[in-house]
Amino acid sequence: MLTVPEMGLPGLYISSSPERSPVPSPPGSPRTQESCGIAPLTPSQSPKPEARAPQQASFSVVVAIDFGTTSSGYAFSFASDPEAIHMMRKASFTVFGYTARDYYHDLDPEEARDWLYFEKFKMKIHSATDLTLKTQLEAVNGKKMLALEVFAHALRFFKEHALQELSDQSECVLEKDAVRWVLTVPAIWKQPAKQFMREAAYLAGLVSREDAEKLLIALEPEAASVYCRKLRLHQLMDLSSRTAGGGRLGERRSIDSSFRHAREQLRRSRHSRTFLVESGVGELWAEMQEEKGRPPWISTSLGRSRCRDRYMVADCGGGTVDLTVHQLEQPHGTLKELYKASGGPYGAVGVDLAFEQLLCRIFGEDFIAKFKRQRPAAWVDLTIAFEARKRTAGPHRAGALNISLPFSFIDFYRKQRGHNVETALRRSSVNFVKWSSQGMLRMSCEAMNELFQPTVSGIIQHIETLLAKPEVQGVKLLFLVGGFAESAVLQHAVQEALGTRGLRVVVPHDVGLTILKGAVLFGQAPGVVRVRRSPLTYGVGVLNRFVPGHHPPEKLLVRDGRRWCTDVFERFVAAEQSVALGEEVRRSYCPARPGQRRVLINLYCCAAEDARFITDPGVRKCGALSLELEPEGCPENTGASPNRREIRAAMQFGDTEIKVTAVDVSTNRSVRAAIDFLSN
Repeated sequence: MLTVPEMGLPGLYISSSPERSPVPSPPGSPRTQESCGIAPLTPSQSPKPEARAPQQASFSVVVAIDFGTTSSGYAFSFASDPEAIHMMRKASFTVFGYTARDYYHDLDPEEARDWLYFEKFKMKIHSATDLTLKTQLEAVNGKKMLALEVFAHALRFFKEHALQELSDQSECVLEKDAVRWVLTVPAIWKQPAKQFMREAAYLAGLVSREDAEKLLIALEPEAASVYCRKLRLHQLMDLSSRTAGGGRLGERRSIDSSFRHAREQLRRSRHSRTFLVESGVGELWAEMQEEKGRPPWISTSLGRSRCRDRYMVADCGGGTVDLTVHQLEQPHGTLKELYKASGGPYGAVGVDLAFEQLLCRIFGEDFIAKFKRQRPAAWVDLTIAFEARKRTAGPHRAGALNISLPFSFIDFYRKQRGHNVETALRRSSVNFVKWSSQGMLRMSCEAMNELFQPTVSGIIQHIETLLAKPEVQGVKLLFLVGGFAESAVLQHAVQEALGTRGLRVVVPHDVGLTILKGAVLFGQAPGVVRVRRSPLTYGVGVLNRFVPGHHPPEKLLVRDGRRWCTDVFERFVAAEQSVALGEEVRRSYCPARPGQRRVLINLYCCAAEDARFITDPGVRKCGALSLELEPEGCPENTGASPNRREIRAAMQFGDTEIKVTAVDVSTNRSVRAAIDFLSN
């Protein structure tokens, strides 16, 4: 039986043997039929959120799953010892992670056709423009399967092994509801993708829908930021010290305490798989606040607190790069988001795609497509060979890199084209890739580094764009985290481009585990990120009284002698608006007709802050708020009119997911409420 490394998920393979009723609305406006099956009881104006203390579920252990594009893993921490984070142990499993890749690679070509091998499938969820629960993923051999089932299989693997490991380590039997689960997702993922991951977790059996609060969605750069605030100076690699002479950030007082030394040895021990973190804010921030020996790269003209507690985190993963900017708040060490999370598809897989495009230039796009389809296991073999060489690439490396071509590739090309691969290389316009006498592709270091450039340039450009924002002025510290941050090519390029602008670039030790450790810390205290910025403007469509000269004539709707303006975009929260955790936006609605059992309110979103109508450019339907109503009773002394039954909805936009609760005012009973972003 093969084993899975502590972090590993390039692929997953699975054996292939395996209505809503419309809400009535006023006639004459199709758009109104969708959005105005309710009547607002509160005025249409920008709401002022009200603070509400977030409710936290009790738990005995936090289990965080860092579900990555090219690598994944889990870690856990017991509530009784929150400073100790335990990484997953090596586990045997024949159909997951690197083991799945190697197993599939060893299959006979004919046998491989009976298996479904999925690799780097996380990015498919990000790129899907119409993501639903019916979205499918295509395996390497061209066969398809529901994406929800593929993700659920992956999560179920982690759940089973995590629970088994907890059972082996814990002296007492853990109750079913004793675990708080944390799933990581890119910060740039939209609400549908986050809901998709939650649905996959339900299907995998991590938690039930009734215990939804026992599952947290953590944003990857946020998780990294939560961990980085715990760091000491000697737990960082200062890239600036390599080129600027002298590691200013790396200078620190010697630590004489044998206790501290013992703790650090435990941190650095890979055999223990246990990392200890600071109980409070790390030594890094304490030293940065000292007046004596103040780092010269902090501009005094901007003020001490404004610069010293602000920093940027660039999460460079397999599929995406995620950027977040935080301010560290004292004395409790909470975090405030200064600019909405941003990023793009600039992950390590971009280098793989560049290599594939290079092969298409040499051997033909049609041949590569046919080879991937008919020899999927051999294609996986080729990607393994390239991955091994990619990891050795560096800006100052000397000597060429040899990439082994599988025999089946060489044989398949000769049968399809009538000549060998060496002839194809001589005939191609690619002069920096040669054919070696050992039967390998021989690529110069410069050529390998060129494969990195589109992705690396995209990362640097995005960081530079973010640094130019007024809200980010004064940030002089950048943490590079994520698996791709281990790349010497990326590290060198970022430092060369940004170091000259006074930006200090640092990389935490064990950078590939930063997000996973931070996700555990986030699970222990979800309120650590106190304020977030809304990435989009959210609201609903309503009817307002028509005001001549203010409202467009085409929006006029006359009903029962009253003049209404249709399609008005009632804003709940604006893009870039700061929203504190626990703050609520409250709205009251009444059913459109007596006896109505369900109210469905369509939600709309846009990037602009000043949208007036749901028909404006850029405004799109993004989800639906559903309120399930019990049959109306006859409560006494409530003063509520049967025709004006009031349902009060409270929405929270300051968490990693948009949440909603609702109450029937006449009975003071909770109303079953949910937001569906996958109802396309």
